[in-house]
Amino acid sequence: MLSIETQLENPNHILIPKGEIDASNSVQLDESIRKLLEEGAKSILVDGSFIEYISSAGLGVFMSYLEDFQERGVSLKIFSLSPRVLEVFKILGLDRLIPIFPNKEAALNDK
Repeated sequence: MLSIETQLENPNHILIPKGEIDASNSVQLDESIRKLLEEGAKSILVDGSFIEYISSAGLGVFMSYLEDFQERGVSLKIFSLSPRVLEVFKILGLDRLIPIFPNKEAALNDK
C-alpha cells in the first residue's frame, strides 16, 4: 500500500511517499508529481524516509519526468533513502541523473 503526502515549505514542494511503490500503485506517484507541476512547482524534494520498496515501475515514474523537469526548470532532489532503496537507484544509474542526499538539510543546502 502507498500513501503520498505533499507539503509546501516555500519555495520547496515536499513529496512524502509512504510504503511500497510498485506497478500496482506507481500511478499515484505519477499523479502527485503531475499535480505539483500543474501548480507551478519549481523545486520538488522527495522525502524517501518512508519508502519501503520501489520497483522499476516506480523508478520509471521519476525517469519519465526528467526531460520535462529540465525543460521547465524544475529542480528534483531525493533525500533520506534507506540503504536498500538507495541501492536500487544506484543499480539503475538513477543516482547519476537525480541528486540524492543523505538528509533534508543536505538537500536544502545544495544550490
